Amino acid sequence: MDMSSDFDRILFFEHARQTCESTYSLSPLDADNLTRWGGVLLELSQFQNGADSKKMVQDAMDKLEEAISINPQKHDAFWCLGNAYTSNAFLIPDLEDAKEYFDKAAHAFEQAFEMDPTNDLYKKSVEVAAKAPELHIEIHKRDLAQQAMAASSSAAASIKQQVANKFKRNELKYDILGWVILAVGIVAWVGLAKSNLPPPPPPR
Repeated sequence: MDMSSDFDRILFFEHARQTCESTYSLSPLDADNLTRWGGVLLELSQFQNGADSKKMVQDAMDKLEEAISINPQKHDAFWCLGNAYTSNAFLIPDLEDAKEYFDKAAHAFEQAFEMDPTNDLYKKSVEVAAKAPELHIEIHKRDLAQQAMAASSSAAASIKQQVANKFKRNELKYDILGWVILAVGIVAWVGLAKSNLPPPPPPR
């Protein structure tokens, strides 16, 4: 996706987020609005990095859980919550820790499908949820490999730079040391030469 369409998406979802926030201040028990808000936060989380993305996904989970507490039959909120749990699980590098959220996601997708068994998207989500832990392993293995490659290349660049800097410092040090040794050598040679001069001829 090109930069302009990403930028347009961010603007669109940011506007939607602000609208949901305004609606919530007027009507905090609107489960539809909370579901929309959770979905919008999930979309926006894709454009964040690290901790910001995780925080936005957590906010999305909170909004969707709130929507379900208001309307426990809201299948689209369960489906969105399943996506939020899945997103959160993928942000956790350790599979054992992530598994808790994959399990919650699978349960949320199943509940959405039970409430609306004709919805193909819910059915597909249940199927995909079972494969999520396997995908998690692949993604984080690839990430670790990329991080290792990046680390090794940056380490190599860093070592190269350090060696270059050291070499420059050493060059200067050896230049200065060379001149000092030469100067000391000349002084010593002159001193030695003076001490080894033949005695002056006796006066006549």
